[in-house]
Amino acid sequence: MVELIIDVVFQKSWIGSLMPLAALIGGICGGPLIEIVGRRTTILGTAIPFILSWLLIALANGVPMIYAGRTLAGFCVGIASLCLPVYLGETVQPEVRGTLGLLPTTLGNVGILLCFVAGKYLDWKALAFLGATIPVPFLICMFLIPETPRWFISKSEDSPYLLTTLALYNHKKARIALQWLRGKDADIEDELSAIEKTHIESEKNAGTLLDLLTKNNLKPLAISIGLMFFQQLSGINAVIFYTVQIFQDAGSTIDKNLCTIIVGIVNFGSTFIATILIDRLGRKILLYISAVAMTVALAALGAFFYLKDNKYDVTEFGWLPLASFVIFVIGFSLGYGPVPWLMMGEILPAKIRGPAASLVTAFNWTCTFVVTKTFTDVIAYLGTYGTFWLFGSICFSSLLFVFIWVPETQGRSLEDIERNLTGAVRRMSSIANLKPSPMAV
Repeated sequence: MVELIIDVVFQKSWIGSLMPLAALIGGICGGPLIEIVGRRTTILGTAIPFILSWLLIALANGVPMIYAGRTLAGFCVGIASLCLPVYLGETVQPEVRGTLGLLPTTLGNVGILLCFVAGKYLDWKALAFLGATIPVPFLICMFLIPETPRWFISKSEDSPYLLTTLALYNHKKARIALQWLRGKDADIEDELSAIEKTHIESEKNAGTLLDLLTKNNLKPLAISIGLMFFQQLSGINAVIFYTVQIFQDAGSTIDKNLCTIIVGIVNFGSTFIATILIDRLGRKILLYISAVAMTVALAALGAFFYLKDNKYDVTEFGWLPLASFVIFVIGFSLGYGPVPWLMMGEILPAKIRGPAASLVTAFNWTCTFVVTKTFTDVIAYLGTYGTFWLFGSICFSSLLFVFIWVPETQGRSLEDIERNLTGAVRRMSSIANLKPSPMAV
């Protein structure tokens, strides 16, 4: 077995950042794919490449194969981050939109926890083989569920009054899918009618890329982009990708691998708390709590490294890095992890939701790439403490952004949200057309 020793900072940074860079491309490609072949088919199409990506890493005999595996995995992540929330948004009932809208984040955190736990006991090759097995049950389960009713209805766009054979076929498939999703005894007529009417209206007012720049649409687009900016510039992905290295540099008195497992457990548990609170406290309150918690945690972490770098004895504060990490992850998982994705599906106007969501997703992955690729360089320039203080100041400034710009969407219909943000009075579906995923990846 060929052992790969990756001790070059340049290679390590690329291994960490190739995934979000490829995800950026995948997110852009995913937009047209979900419209052409469907949400479910696109999701299914990522399973085999996911498996191959992990096998490339597991069987790697050099760094280029690891690069290739990370790139392929990132491309699939980008597509999945767009498709999975869309599928959820078009299939779940409006009354559980907030709770189930956090499902991709929750399951993403399960993966992070699994990776941290397995990483303590397995070498990187065995860990990669484990990663290759996870998409298998995902592939099987996706075969058992239907395509979204909204996509079937969209395929009858050339005959909005359901007069052609193809339109009738798609209408029948939409009815079957919706009945399966709601249960065999559920009355689906009103919901199906609303989907049909919304599609006809959206076809009459089909949006283009130029519509993104109109005055009415710029505000919700800017809010969504702003939330993604603060999500990624909190430093979450850098913290997750380099968790072991950070604890190693901190000289923590607690085993670094155990620390990562604790962080993963807290991250996973906090997401469940968010699912309980999201439709009770509202989106803005969770964002406020999130920003304050992350600011305090990053300030404390920066202070620890400042004292350490200036030769102070920090032995008695060996617990501080872990405590700061725990507070930081709790804060992120409660607010800035899931809420930006959820609100993107709520505040983007129906007319531009497709191209706007693709743009916002691309922006998110661009920020992820920049943060992970430059993290070690920023540490070299500002020092570890300066880097954490920089992230902390950005988290603090997000409080002002949320206070001034971000609307509260809890308990409000999509029609009401769009009307208040854009002045539009157009009829929209009561089902959010949510776009992309997960917490940090």
